[in-house]
Amino acid sequence: MKGVIQQGLVTANRLVSDQDGYYASQQQVAKPVLTADDGSYVWQLRGEADGWALVELTADSNTRMICDVVPHCERSGAEPVAFGEAMALDDNFNLRGAGDLRMETVNLTPLTHLAVALAERNKNGLSPEALSGAYEKVENWFSLAAGSLHLNPPDLTRLDELKGVSADALQVAVANAAFLALVNNNAQWNNISDVVNNVATQIAKTGQISLMGDGENVALADLVSAAAVQASELQTKVDSSVISQRLVVTEYRNVQRFKTIADVYSEDDTGVADTEEPDTSDDNSTGDIVADNGTDNETSERPATKPGPKDTVPVNAALLSWTAPLTRENGDSLTMGDIAGFEVVYGTSEENLDQSLAIGDASIDELLVDELTEGTWYFAIRTLDTDGNRSRLSEVVYKQI
Repeated sequence: MKGVIQQGLVTANRLVSDQDGYYASQQQVAKPVLTADDGSYVWQLRGEADGWALVELTADSNTRMICDVVPHCERSGAEPVAFGEAMALDDNFNLRGAGDLRMETVNLTPLTHLAVALAERNKNGLSPEALSGAYEKVENWFSLAAGSLHLNPPDLTRLDELKGVSADALQVAVANAAFLALVNNNAQWNNISDVVNNVATQIAKTGQISLMGDGENVALADLVSAAAVQASELQTKVDSSVISQRLVVTEYRNVQRFKTIADVYSEDDTGVADTEEPDTSDDNSTGDIVADNGTDNETSERPATKPGPKDTVPVNAALLSWTAPLTRENGDSLTMGDIAGFEVVYGTSEENLDQSLAIGDASIDELLVDELTEGTWYFAIRTLDTDGNRSRLSEVVYKQI
């Protein structure tokens, strides 16, 4: 669910093709249900759990949404609602999503809503192929990892209570919150329905979202910028250093995406139908960000600083990324379940890495180290397993600040 929506009515209709192969919603696959206080819903399916379904949430006077925008959610003609508090939704609010009934969950968010609007343009209607392709395209628009729209978006108001929240899931949740954040930033939009419906209408007409806007329509740049701001603001709301670091990564990704959009716009492209981010993961090929390959090391995790010419990492920071090892130093296999986390060590001398940051989550693979003083900084990483063992340090990389 986008944020947490309470007492929203969820209906599901099976998608069936006619003799010409055109898919449209037919009979209900389950009795309509209301979402619970945590935003979840559960169906009792009618008949066999096969095929695809179109799922829709609608609101009435009893429906509430938890404000997941920092510092508050503004409303036309009413007092703002504080972050984490419930707010009413207008009767026009609705969200759609789709999925294979054999899947455990069908998420309903502004992004899945846009994907359905895009899929409806297909000549075969809401076919499984059209929906799958539309989900992938929306992920590309917002620079999300493949399959991200199938991740359960976490409740941004309760991040410290949640465990195992990945950076990808956070990025999806923040992207969805951006639709509501735009209401705060522009008097043109009275509520989240205005924002979602505007973007969905753009997609229905053209199959695209305006990149930089035209003064009337929501732009992709608006949403990505709002997501970056929200990722930054949310860092002040969490106590967990792990969650905070993932929010830093989310902020960085959105800033990078904004820069990509600006670059495309400067080339006189006005829409984003097939835009994908370039792969920037192959580093150590740029200027002053170099890896020292002289260290003999049997562990497979090796930090790398992200590339330089186009990035927007602060000038006094280094963004590190790594791949978790698959084997122990003695050659035995090492699963993700065996890894307790990582320790990044760094300093101004390769022989004296006297500062460290602990990461208590095996799924994290990026870390922004900021507030670095002028000079050359050296970085290395080691893996910690669930039995308390520590690997030797990886190879060292360095960056000139």
